[in-house]
Amino acid sequence: MLDGILNIIRIFNYVVFIYFITLNIWYFSLNIIAYFGLKKYMLRLQITMPNDKLLLNSAPPVTLLTPAHNESENCISSVKSQLKIQYPDMRVLFINDGSTDDTLEKMIKAFKMEPEFLPQTSFLKTEKVIEIYQSRTYPNLWLIDKENGKKADALNVGINYCQTPLFCAIDNDSMLEQDSISRVVIPFIEDTRTIVSGGIIRMANGCTFEDGHITKVDLPKNILARFQVMEYLRAFYGGRLAWDILDASLIVSGAFGVFRHSTVVAAGGYRHNTIGEDMELIVRLHKYCGDNKIPYKIRYIPDPVAWTEGPTTLRDLGKQRDRWQRGLLDSILSNITMLFRPKYKCVGMIAMPFYFIYEMLGPLIEMLGYLFFFFLIIIGYASWTYVIAFLLVAVILGMCLSVFSLVLEELSFHRYPKFSHLLKLMGVAIIENIGYRQLNSWWRIKGTWSFMRKKQNWN
Repeated sequence: MLDGILNIIRIFNYVVFIYFITLNIWYFSLNIIAYFGLKKYMLRLQITMPNDKLLLNSAPPVTLLTPAHNESENCISSVKSQLKIQYPDMRVLFINDGSTDDTLEKMIKAFKMEPEFLPQTSFLKTEKVIEIYQSRTYPNLWLIDKENGKKADALNVGINYCQTPLFCAIDNDSMLEQDSISRVVIPFIEDTRTIVSGGIIRMANGCTFEDGHITKVDLPKNILARFQVMEYLRAFYGGRLAWDILDASLIVSGAFGVFRHSTVVAAGGYRHNTIGEDMELIVRLHKYCGDNKIPYKIRYIPDPVAWTEGPTTLRDLGKQRDRWQRGLLDSILSNITMLFRPKYKCVGMIAMPFYFIYEMLGPLIEMLGYLFFFFLIIIGYASWTYVIAFLLVAVILGMCLSVFSLVLEELSFHRYPKFSHLLKLMGVAIIENIGYRQLNSWWRIKGTWSFMRKKQNWN
C-alpha cells in the first residue's frame, strides 16, 4: 500500500518536473522574443522620436477616466497631476462612485466645480448619475457624481459621457509621467487598426514625487515592495512585450490603458459581474473582433510609465494576489470558447492555452510539487539526481529569468540609475524564488478556491 502511494507521488513529481521544464522553456522563449523586440523598439525611438512629436500635432483627443470611491485623501493631488500631463487635447473625467466621505465636496471646492450639461455618447447600462459638474478653473476637467456601482460601473459611466474617440482608464492612486499619454497614443496614429494601447506600470514605493511628477527614482525599503519591483520588470519586459510582438496581448493594466471608444462600446463596455474587469475586457475585445472579422491591434508600449503604490504587508499583498487570480480565472473561463480556435490566431492558439495551463492550473501544480518533493526527501525516498534536477528547474532557472529581466531594463530605459540599485535587485532576483514565489502560489490557490466558491468581492 505504502509502495503504491510512493510510486504515485514519484510519478506526480516527474509530472511537476516536466511542468517546470516546459514553463521555463516558455519563459525563456518569451524573454528572447522580448529582447529582440526591445532592441528594435529602442532603434525606432532613436530614429523616429522627432517624427513622433510631429505626429502629435494631429493626435486624436483623449479623455482620462478616473473612477474614485472614498478617495478624499489623494483625489486633489491626483487630479492636479493629471491636469499637468502634456498632450494637445485631453479632458479629465473624474467619476465619483458614490463616495461616503468628503471626496465630492473636496473636488467641488478645490476646482470650483459647477453643475453643467454633458451629452451622452453611448448608453451602457449603469447605476444612476446624480449630477455632472465642470470646473470653472480648468474647463477640461469634469466630474460625474453617481450612485455606487463599483469600478466597472464607474468606468462605463465615464464611457457613456466620453466625447472623444479615445479614452484612457487610470486608477486614482496612479500617477502618469507627463509624456505618458503622448507616447501611448502613437500606435493609434500609426495604425488605424489599433483599438487598445497600454504602457508599463512601475512601483512608486521609495520614489519622490513633487508637484505632480516624479523627481527621484529609488527602490523601496520594504522587502515585499522590492519583490514587486522585480515582478513588474519581469512581467512587462519579459512577458507583455513578447506577447505584443506575437499579437497576443491578453492584459492591459487597468491602471494605465488607452482604448478606442467606439470598439469598447460595441463590445459592451466593462462587465459588472467580474473582479478582473480590465483583463476580461481585453480578452472579450479579442473575441469580439475575431467573431466579427474586424482587423485590429492591441498594443503594449514599453516606455510610457504609470507609477503606482504597491502593498507593503503580507495581508494586503495576499488580498491583491487573491483578487488577481480570481480575475484571471473569470477572464479565461468566461471566454473559454476561444481556446485552441484558429480564428482567434495567436490569442486562441498560444496565449489562451498558456494562461490556462501555466497561470490558472500552475499554482496548484507547483505547490503540490514542492510538498511531495520535500515529503520524499524527509522519508529518504528521493535520489540526489532528482533533488538537484528539481531545484535546477524549479528555482535556479527562475533566478536566471529574473536576472535577464534586469538585463533588459539596463539595455533599455535604465530607470534605476545607481549601481547599488542593480545590485539590490540582483539580490531580490535570487532570493524571491526561495519563499516568495511559493507564497505567491499559495495566495493564488486561495484565489482559485475563492473563485470556485463564487466569492467575487473586491477585497
